[in-house]
Formats: sequence, structure tokens, C-alpha cells
Amino acid sequence: MNDGALLDAVAAEAGWIEELLVSLVEAPTTLGNEEPGQRVMEEALADCGLKVRSVPLDADALRSAEGASPFSWDVSGKRNVVADWPAGGGGGRSLILNGHIDVVPPAAEELWARPPFAAAREGDWLYGRGAGDMKAGLAAMAGAVRALSRAGYAPAAPMQLQSVVEEECTGHGTLQCLLDGARADACVITEPHPDHLTTAQVGVLWFHVDIAGVPAHAARASRLGVGAVEAACAVLAALRRLERRLNEDPPPPFDALEHPINLNPGVISGGDWPSTVAATCTLSCRIGLYPGQSPDEMRALVEGAVAEAASEDPRLAQRPPRVRYDGFACEGAVVDGEEPVVRALAAAYERVRGERPGLEATTATTDARHFVRAGIPAVCFGPRAENIHGIDERVSLRSVVETAQVLGLFIRDWCGLVRGPGKEER
Repeated sequence: MNDGALLDAVAAEAGWIEELLVSLVEAPTTLGNEEPGQRVMEEALADCGLKVRSVPLDADALRSAEGASPFSWDVSGKRNVVADWPAGGGGGRSLILNGHIDVVPPAAEELWARPPFAAAREGDWLYGRGAGDMKAGLAAMAGAVRALSRAGYAPAAPMQLQSVVEEECTGHGTLQCLLDGARADACVITEPHPDHLTTAQVGVLWFHVDIAGVPAHAARASRLGVGAVEAACAVLAALRRLERRLNEDPPPPFDALEHPINLNPGVISGGDWPSTVAATCTLSCRIGLYPGQSPDEMRALVEGAVAEAASEDPRLAQRPPRVRYDGFACEGAVVDGEEPVVRALAAAYERVRGERPGLEATTATTDARHFVRAGIPAVCFGPRAENIHGIDERVSLRSVVETAQVLGLFIRDWCGLVRGPGKEER
């Protein structure tokens, strides 16, 4: 199947790709609510002619697995949707295409110009939570496979498509697929990285700092009370100092980035009455870490920063803050830019876009780390999206189709294609 015929075959699926993306966005797949989106993916992948099955999350297996993150929520009933495309002949290299179905909450819905799960289209843009991160990537990889299948082709080497859960908080969906035996010569994750291939990423640690104060009437706050909310400011200041130190001398390839390690105090909760000095306060934070740093090493740095705050602030000295962990605890990952999967994907990109993509590091984390740990080179590439995790998230529909075209060429070149019965070479 030559380049032109393949690109045309994928372009012919543009309507189907958009319909799938709309259905996915209209399923609000926040943590614990992933199943409606998984049912959509299940039907779509079956429509592509693939063998679809479920890979349920196993809490006991995950808690004991290397690379797992701590979690306190119930995972019973959660599942990944996996589609196998068996090898149609000999030769070629095996491949996993991976994407996550889960999305972050829409936050301040009153600030959105349109409902976050309405999947509203304006020109080339489709709006909605998860439109970019990363349901467009799921639609693109399904569209590429559907185009090849409907044209009468199968991969020479086996392929697997994975729609996984919990990428946004633990990565346990992908980890469960690997525990289930998923293996391949390479993996492409269709995260929204449109102008480059992402070959390096930070790790992430989620942590919570519990701060104890001394309650009192607000009228006597300065004499009798110790405000936990105010004391939390001292803890945050110490954590900011840690963040600055981590960004002073970043290792390559992160030295090309202005501020690779970010601390985000995402949630603060404390107190129970305006006229009572707050007795408790909790800071819930996310911080990045460089590849080669372990979560345990970052835990030690965080706990050291919190201890530093307690030693310097009398409000914290008598009842030192307590650090605990729930959610992300993962290492970063780097893939060599000379890996065959990187070069093959870059070549397919160039034939569609007319220019060679750059190779970049990201200050986010993705499930690529699990594949790298398992010895499977993994690279991220996907559609053009804006405002991910923000207000009025959107994705370029044109870029979704282009991503599918790049993937189609890449599948042909990486896996090889064999023709089905009665089909002529195009």
C-alpha cells in the first residue's frame, strides 16, 4: 500500500474519527467513572475488526508490583479495554498503541464558554474536557487501524491497542496491561504532543502535608491560637525553596527547559469556622522528579523541606507536620533518540507534515515509563490540543486526522502489512 493510497484511506475515515471523539468526550470519564468511555472504545475497536477483551485492575497485584503507586480508593470493577490485531504473516515488528480514557475534573465549570462534556465544535476545534488529553489520541489510533483493516490489510507482526484507566493519578491501567503479559518491540502513546516526539519525561510524586494548629476564638487568636492555615504558608515556602534548588542544575535533556521541575499545591483544606482559629490544614501537592531519581529520594527531600519549616517556625515546632502519600509515585523515563521506533515514527511524521519533528523532554509524566521499565521503547506523539487540564480544553480535528495518517504510515513501515484475500496491492 503506497503512501498516497494509505493517506487517502485514513482521510476517508475522518467522519468516523470525529464521531468517535465526540462520543468519547461526551462520556465524563473522571476517576471512578471510566466505564461509559470504555464501552465506547470497546464498540469502536470491534468495529475496526479487532479482537477486543477486558483487562480488569487487580488491586492486590498492583499493590505488590514494581512501579506501582500507593492508592486508597476502590478499583474493583475498573478495566482496561484491549484490542488484539493478530499477525497476518511473518516478519515485521510488534507494536502497542496506548492511550488513556480517564480525564481530570473540569474544575470551575462556570468559567467554561460551553459545557465541558458537550463536545462542541467550532471550525476546526472540538471543545470539551478530555478532547485533547487524550481522547483525540484514542480516536486517531483507532481511525488509523480502521482505515488499514477496511482496505483489506493486516499487520505482518502482532499489534495491540490499549485504552487504559488511571493514567492521570497512578498509571495503574498500563501497569496492569503489562502484568497481564503485554509485550512488543515498541510502543507509541498518542498523547497530545503534536510538533515533536516526546522521548523524555519527569517522574511525579503526590504527597499530602497534615498541619496541626491550636484552635481558639478568633478574638483571642494572637494570644491563644495557632492557625494551621497560616502555618501551612511556612510549609509551602519551604517546599518552594526545594523546588528552586531542584531547578538550579537540571541534567540533560531537561537542561534545555527553563523550569523542568514544578511544585503544584493543588488542594488546600483546613478549618471549620470563620471565627475559630483553624485546628488543622492539609496541603495536597504534586512535584516532579528527574529520571534517575527515585520516589523514595524525593520523599526524603520533601520530608526534609517540611522538617526545615518546622524547625524555623514556632507555630510548627511543637506539633510537627506529618507527610503522607497517596497517588502518583513514579520515576521519570528517557528513550534514546536513535531507537528504531523513534526514527521510524519521525520518518512517517515527515512524510505527512513535510518536516522532521524535534525530539523533546516534557515536564509532565506519561505511561511511557512503565513500558521503558519493561524494556519496551516508548515514544509519545499525538494531536494538537490546547488548554489541557484547563478551561475550554480543545483539539484540532485536522491534527487528529493527520495523527492517524502518521500512525498509518508508521504501522505499515514498522509492522509490515499483508493483504487480505481478494485484495489487490494499491
